[in-house]
Amino acid sequence: SSMITPLIPPGIAMILYGCIANVSIGKLFISGFGVGGLLCITMMILVGFISKKRGYGNLTTEKLTWPRFWKAFKPAVLPLLLPIIIIGGIRIGIFTATESAAVAVAYTLFLSIVVYRSIKIKDLPKILLDACETTAVIMFLIAGSNVMSFVMSFTGLPSAIGNALISVSSNKYVILLIINLVLLVVGCFMDITPAVLIFTPIFLPVVQSFGMDPIHFGIMMVMNLGIGNITPPVGSALFSGCSVADMDMEDMIKPILPFYAAIFVALMLVAYVPWFSMALPTLFGAV
Repeated sequence: SSMITPLIPPGIAMILYGCIANVSIGKLFISGFGVGGLLCITMMILVGFISKKRGYGNLTTEKLTWPRFWKAFKPAVLPLLLPIIIIGGIRIGIFTATESAAVAVAYTLFLSIVVYRSIKIKDLPKILLDACETTAVIMFLIAGSNVMSFVMSFTGLPSAIGNALISVSSNKYVILLIINLVLLVVGCFMDITPAVLIFTPIFLPVVQSFGMDPIHFGIMMVMNLGIGNITPPVGSALFSGCSVADMDMEDMIKPILPFYAAIFVALMLVAYVPWFSMALPTLFGAV
């Protein structure tokens, strides 16, 4: 789920990419639902196969009924409405993609303070301070990225990198594979936010030169870098999972290998089949 999170609105990585690439954030959000759904289905199929093979279904005689399902699902209904509110509001035109961030914050605060009471009013100053610190870091990254983008444009670095990739192969599918592998390696060592800021100006002109839609590339990039959340040596989500489960990282690697294989298959589908990224934005006419 930590890998899918950047793809599901309101993902900060997609907002940053949309700003840098000058593409519709609404389309990115809609596309993220489709690709996130593909990843969910891929994981569900693999988990179902593993569960059947290991006989997990024999561990309980309690059948899944609608009352039991609703009892488990009911607490998640209100939080799950957040992406629906955001996408629906953007699509209908109630607010812009930028304004949707404020709506998301307001809705989240309402749930936290009024509904679930997990946050008290006295906690808000510290929360706001933490938000300011995080925002300041991101703004400095964006400022640095803009300077770097200017320098790269002035020096012709993206064109040089594009020519270097083309010199390796003139086949766009091979170039796309190389970019995917580079982003996968980058995601293992770098957080998704600075990676998007740094590599979008480098690789976007390359893929646009052979006709790849910026929406398609953006979703592919976010998906690539999101995989870094569950891959060593950084893999923050993987370390957190091991900590919660009270187990060593070494013991986690072998069981997670089949998931890496399934995720890579899904990544290749997204990279080489534009339909997965473009079908929903085209269908809904996202703006």
